[in-house]
Amino acid sequence: MTEPLWAWIAVIGGLLVVLAIDLWIVDRGEAREFSMRQAGYWVTFYVALAVAFGMLMWATTGPGRAGEFFAGYITEYSLSVDNLFIFFIIMSRFAVPKAYQHKVLLVGILLALVMRGIFIALGAAALERFSWLFYVFGAFLVYTAINIVRGHLKGQEEEYNENVVLRWVRRAFPTTEGYVGSKVTVKIDGKRMVTPMLIVMVAIGSTDLMFALDSIPAIFGLTKDPFIVFTANAFALMGLRQLYFLLGGLLQRLVYISYGLAFILGFIGVKLVLEALHSSHVSWAPTIPIWVSLSVIGATMVITTVASLVKARIDARKGEEPHPEQV
Repeated sequence: MTEPLWAWIAVIGGLLVVLAIDLWIVDRGEAREFSMRQAGYWVTFYVALAVAFGMLMWATTGPGRAGEFFAGYITEYSLSVDNLFIFFIIMSRFAVPKAYQHKVLLVGILLALVMRGIFIALGAAALERFSWLFYVFGAFLVYTAINIVRGHLKGQEEEYNENVVLRWVRRAFPTTEGYVGSKVTVKIDGKRMVTPMLIVMVAIGSTDLMFALDSIPAIFGLTKDPFIVFTANAFALMGLRQLYFLLGGLLQRLVYISYGLAFILGFIGVKLVLEALHSSHVSWAPTIPIWVSLSVIGATMVITTVASLVKARIDARKGEEPHPEQV
């Protein structure tokens, strides 16, 4: 089903209005830290907005497309949690003042949203023309899932390496030594210079685009509809900034979350290959209904989150126990 132009305009316009209001509210007056209470309200609001959009799709286009949206949204939101580890590292590396972190994330995510929109359009056109790409996407997701598990089994820590876009920005523009409030550019001795604020915004935006190499093929494994792919990505990204502040140190306790995400990527990769085979009239290859995908994704995230929190609690209790030599 091809969505009419007015639907695209309405959704994109509505998202931009909500984000503009969000930015105006948090940027009123003096710069200040984003509180846990604020983050909780905004996360609830954005999740409710996504649910309302999904229910509207249910009422207007039926449960099938609504199910695809919810499956895509949950998948993208879940994969975004893993992205937050890197965001923490970027914020620490660039020593971003806490009062300005929310603005950095918002602008970085807006950049990512624009770039993902381009990526989705190109991906949809390519998949429509070259159906064999579904095999490539499926194999890539399975390969990524295996690499995630192998990396964690080896105890490899999350790390951040500057990408090509960020290195080019550093070379192309003269940069000030430190931050100048929340300004991204400043004029010094008649010369226009960028501040580290712009550099870190580019780092967040371009890094999130790199994560799209996993997430975009994953959602195309759940739906072939570019409108659903875009909206699921947009709603997931909109809530990502507040989730960063809400989770805070909790991310360090989600030790099993990457295993859950690896399982989801592997599952969707296999689903893509099976459906591609089914489309090629291979009789034994089944199609996996969207409700099954939604159930697997939801159950996986719940199980890995609960297991992580239980382990964190057990480890905390062990750490609180007195050492034998101290008794």
